[in-house]
Amino acid sequence: MSAAPHRLRLAFMGTPDFAVPTLEALIAAGHDVAAVYSQPPRPANRGHKLTPSPVHKAAEAAGIEVRTPKSLKGVEEQKAFADLGLDAAVVVAYGLILPAAVLWAPRLGCFNLHASLLPRWRGAAPIQRAIWAGDDETGVAVMAMSEGLDEGPIVLEEKIDIGPDDNAGTIHDRLAALGGPLMVDGLALIATGRVTPRAQEAEGVTYARKIAKDEARIDFTQSAEAVDCQIRALAPSPGAFTEILGERCKILRAEALPEDGGDAVPGTVIDANLTIACGTGAIRPLLVQRAGRGAQPVAEFLRGFAVPAGTIAGFPVAAGTIAG
Repeated sequence: MSAAPHRLRLAFMGTPDFAVPTLEALIAAGHDVAAVYSQPPRPANRGHKLTPSPVHKAAEAAGIEVRTPKSLKGVEEQKAFADLGLDAAVVVAYGLILPAAVLWAPRLGCFNLHASLLPRWRGAAPIQRAIWAGDDETGVAVMAMSEGLDEGPIVLEEKIDIGPDDNAGTIHDRLAALGGPLMVDGLALIATGRVTPRAQEAEGVTYARKIAKDEARIDFTQSAEAVDCQIRALAPSPGAFTEILGERCKILRAEALPEDGGDAVPGTVIDANLTIACGTGAIRPLLVQRAGRGAQPVAEFLRGFAVPAGTIAGFPVAAGTIAG
């Protein structure tokens, strides 16, 4: 990637893996990334050792100063940010609310990369909610930030299809790869005055609230298609789960069988392949994970954990359907 003809002095604010390709794209484009802001190191793995975020590690590898404040509400933190003398700030899944004093400190403003086609799926979990709702497309947007939650005007966006085999992991990776070049292009348009960000539509607003732990329990009273969407939305992590013969098991990939299931009670295992009846139709698990073990193809899973037809998986308790 060639150096940016309009080199900007930037702060980058991000935390997870999703944000790393955008940081790397900005560096490769020749922008001056004066500082990187990321969430503080968190305890990780069995030893609970404090571990820097993926963005933190990428910034250190590039020789960029990393700042990890717990909050940006303090006057000192806001002054330190303003003192960077920024043209713009780029925000990608940072995890902290930006106060007005931070939002308006850079000369051109702050720009967010958001993983949805706004105004659909504003909020914390846009990838998961889009798949869960059965959407057939999603995308990534460069947005000029405002004080409202993901309400700012759109600079650029790019759409992708959500295929029947896509899950949260595959969509995450595709959008992360698109995001870096899109942000570079968006900043170039902003810097040269060649774009006027367009206001988001007033209609079609939905909110992608954070995934709650209890939502990962599979509700087999839903249709086979809805259960399949839930499984794909939560794969590979945290993983949709049920109880089978008293053991918690995650179903990480499955096939929806809308014509199967018959009159079986939802949650009933109806054959030797672990096919499970749903409210309408059935699902056939393809990749399953027992507690404390690795994920296994269903045939391998069943060799070590026999599940006879007639077994009831989980409890037919409605977990709540995500409205599209």
